[in-house]
This record gives sequence, structure tokens and C-alpha cells, in this order.
Amino acid sequence: MMPASLALAPEGIPIILLAALASLVFAFLKFPILSVLCLLFCTFSIYFFRDPERVIPDGEGIAVSPADGRILHIQKRMDPFLGEERICISIFMNLFNVHVNRVPVACTVSGLRYFPGTFVNASLDKASENNERCAWQLTDEQGDVWSMVQIAGLVARRIVCRAEKGDTLARGMRCGVIRFGSRVDLYLPPRYDPKISVGDHVIAGQSVIAELRKGN
Repeated sequence: MMPASLALAPEGIPIILLAALASLVFAFLKFPILSVLCLLFCTFSIYFFRDPERVIPDGEGIAVSPADGRILHIQKRMDPFLGEERICISIFMNLFNVHVNRVPVACTVSGLRYFPGTFVNASLDKASENNERCAWQLTDEQGDVWSMVQIAGLVARRIVCRAEKGDTLARGMRCGVIRFGSRVDLYLPPRYDPKISVGDHVIAGQSVIAELRKGN
């Protein structure tokens, strides 16, 4: 696993430094408008790539949200790894959400797939099939298999996956980031039920979004 900053996603540091440098250069060359614009972009980038600490809930049989944002859909979709329909929770991230993604359950990364694609609005249904995305297959400690998909959107042009196949990850651990966008889909194992509703706002690594069905 690649290490992550506790306050700022490392993937944002080059962008922040470049914007700050450009602001200084334009100021030195006496282009005040360009200097201010670069400074504003630098400030926004610091805000965008923030990476706050989260309180990871304890307890057996729960899954936490892999992303900050709003619950866009809870519906059956075809799992990208298993080729069968499962309940899929779609989380939409706008430009003002934290964009560091986290692992929903303690697990081993049993599969990773990258799909090149387009960059349509991530809130559209076709984004799950047409947009650039990175799919994760996660096997938890009880042997249940989860699928998590990072999906680029209209503004997002870079999906970062910090893990490799075979990595063992703790619940709520930072695992990646989507630069300037957009959506994460989580496919639940058959024994789990959603604990949220469409329109709810969730916090990555902290909000419980699925729970093991009683009797399982």
C-alpha cells in the first residue's frame, strides 16, 4: 500500500505546488490577474485534496461508506466481477466533497480491473458502464465478496488506486482518490442489506451504509 498524508492527499501536492509556483511567476512578471487566478486555484486545490481523520465504527457485520457524498441510487446492477445482479449503492461526489476513498470492510484485495472510457456526468446511469473506472473485488474476513468501482466523471480525469491485488486492508483505510470527481459504486454481498436511503449524505470511513442481515 502507498502511504497517505493525514491532512492532504499526496496526489494533490504536485497540483498545489504547481499552482503556487505559477502564481509567484505571474506576480514577478507583473500579470496580477493571472497571479490571482492561480492563487485561487491553489487555494481550491488545498481544499479539494483535504484528507481529514475519520472515526471508524467498531462492530461485526457492518460496512462503511467508501466515499463522501450523496446516495444517488440503490438498485440491482450487474456485478463487474461476478456477472450476476447484486444490490448496488451509488455515491455521488461533487466538487466540494472530500475525494479520498476508503475501504468499506476489512478485506483482502482479490481483484483489480481498469476500464478506459468516456467522461460523462457521473450522476447519469450510463456512467457505470461507459465512463473511465477502476473496479475492486474485495473478500472480507468472513469470505463474502464485495465489488467497489471508482468512476470518473465530467470533470474528473484521473482515478488513483493505492492498492495492489493481494493487499490486506482494514475497514475505513484510505485506498485511493478520484481527482476532481465523481462517483463510487458499492456492490453488496447477498447477506447484506443497505442501511441508508437515496438522498442521504454519507461520510467515507464513518457512515454505516450496509449491515449483515439478522440470522446470517
